[in-house]
Amino acid sequence: MFYVYILYSKKLDTYYVGSTSQTVTQRLQKHLSNHAGYTSKAKDWEVVYCEEYSLKTIALKRENEIKRWKSKIKIKFLIDGLSRPD
Repeated sequence: MFYVYILYSKKLDTYYVGSTSQTVTQRLQKHLSNHAGYTSKAKDWEVVYCEEYSLKTIALKRENEIKRWKSKIKIKFLIDGLSRPD
């Protein structure tokens, strides 16, 4: 299985969108460990949303779609299960 997930950091007041073939819990632990990269800026990341896919290509397309939104409002609507404003 492949997962598209959204993390939230209260400290940074920002979302991070990613995809993985690991469980989301395993991937979160890597984000919270000592590593270089965007998520190393904070240690309070939490999983706020997750979608599951059987194909990696579909998961990557979905991840890129969400990233292209560049909108906290649309991401909040997705997390809350509401129709997103266009």
